[in-house]
Amino acid sequence: MRTCWESFEAYAFRALGREFGERLLPRGLDITFCDQVFLIGSGLIWNVYFAAVAIAIGFGLAVAVAMARFSENPWLSRAAAMFIFVFRGSPLFIQFFFFYSAFVLLPRSGIDIPLGFITLTVDTSASTTAQVGGVLVLVLNTTAYSAELFYGALQSIPKGDLEAADAYGMRGWTKFRRVIFPNMLRLSWPSYTNEAIFLTHSTTLVFLSAFPARQQVGEAFYYARYFVDQTFNPFVAYPLVAAYFVALTLLIVGGYGLVGRHLNRHLPQRSRARFRFRPQYIR
Repeated sequence: MRTCWESFEAYAFRALGREFGERLLPRGLDITFCDQVFLIGSGLIWNVYFAAVAIAIGFGLAVAVAMARFSENPWLSRAAAMFIFVFRGSPLFIQFFFFYSAFVLLPRSGIDIPLGFITLTVDTSASTTAQVGGVLVLVLNTTAYSAELFYGALQSIPKGDLEAADAYGMRGWTKFRRVIFPNMLRLSWPSYTNEAIFLTHSTTLVFLSAFPARQQVGEAFYYARYFVDQTFNPFVAYPLVAAYFVALTLLIVGGYGLVGRHLNRHLPQRSRARFRFRPQYIR
C-alpha cells in the first residue's frame, strides 16, 4: 500500500496527462482512499478549466446577444431570440452529442471545421476535439441562458435612469457604459451567480457524453466512475466528487458575492439584491 504522499506524487496532476504522473491508474485492491482523493481532485482541474473558459467567453457573448435581443431592429432581435430559444430549449446532453457527431463525422467526410483559433480536421486528435467541443458547447449554452437573464435585466432598468442619461446628453457607448451596463449587471447578478454554479456542475457532462477521454485523462466525475467500476463501492468516490463541487460552489458564491456587493455599493443595505440558490433540475 502506498502512502498518501506517494498517492499525491502519482496522481495529483495525472489528469493533465501520463507525463504528469503514473502511466497506469490504480486497480482493484491497490486502490487506496488517498488515491481516490488526489486523482479525483486532479480531474477537477478540467472542470475548473472548462467552467472558467466558458464563463469568460460566454459572458461577453451573452451581453452582445442580450443587446441584440433588446434591439429595435426586428431581424437582429429575432435572430437573438431564436438562438436563445434553441440552446435553452434543447437538453445540454443532446448538444454535446450533436457537436461531437459534427466535429468527428464532418472531418472524416473531408469537410474541415474552421473555428478561428483552430481548424478541426481528420488528423486532429480526439483529446483536442473533446476539449474544443466541450468548451464550445458550454460557451453556447451559457451564452443563451445568460443572455436571457441580461435581457430581463435590460427590461427592468428604471426609465428614470435612462431619462436622466438622456438629459445629461449621454448617447451610444457612453450611455451603455455609464448607465445601461452597470444597471443590467446589478439587476441580473444574483441570477447570473446561479448560472455560473450550474455551468460549473455541467462540466461533468463533457467526458460523460460522447466526447472521448484518451489515455485515461478526464475530469472529476470520469475518475469517480472509474473507481466505482474498480471497487464496486459508490460510497467513497461519488461523495468525494460532491464534496469537491460543494467547495467550488462556495468559492463561486463568495467571489460573485464580492462582485455583487461592489455593484450595489451605492444602495442602502436593505435595497441590495441578495443571492438565492435556486436549483435547476432540468437543463
